[in-house]
Amino acid sequence: MDLYSGHINKLIDELAGLPGIGSKSAQRLAFHLINLPKDKINRLVKTIVEAKENVCYCRECYTLTDSEVCPVCADAKRDHGMIMVVENTRDLAAYEKTGKYGGIYHVLHGAISPMLGIGPGDIRLKELVTRIQENVSEVIIATNSSLEGETTAMYISKLIKPTGIKVTRIASGVPVGGDLEYIDEVTLLRALEGRVEM
Repeated sequence: MDLYSGHINKLIDELAGLPGIGSKSAQRLAFHLINLPKDKINRLVKTIVEAKENVCYCRECYTLTDSEVCPVCADAKRDHGMIMVVENTRDLAAYEKTGKYGGIYHVLHGAISPMLGIGPGDIRLKELVTRIQENVSEVIIATNSSLEGETTAMYISKLIKPTGIKVTRIASGVPVGGDLEYIDEVTLLRALEGRVEM
């Protein structure tokens, strides 16, 4: 038996289909939206539609933007000879929040995963190879430390190293506040190998 009417159930189902939204969150969001004034709902709907119609990929790094070139790629103060390769736009945003990286990015929009049928041709590797031919001195591989991320990192490294361009991998290791006894061996090894002099 359905608890709510067809329109409410339909709204809950649509919201539950969004990533990271479970059925309880979808239900809370649905009731929140229903109780909003109509002008706020119209503004939200308009904003979603405008974003869908106007957001595209940056022609240089392939992050999401509403102009031909994203603000990072358009910034002449950034080091365009250093490219950090990330899996998605959220990873780019995470690095930008640190305010410590002065280069540019390349967004792959995924990672190599033979189990899921995602090969090198399914992510933006061809575009990366084209970009590195333009005065690039270093490629920093910042894919996740998952099996897919590691596979992608190794593939990129083998692809770029023959060109003579410096290829580096971000260090990964013990998170701040993490107890060593609960951290897996691979992470501990990475922390040891990525150590720096104090």
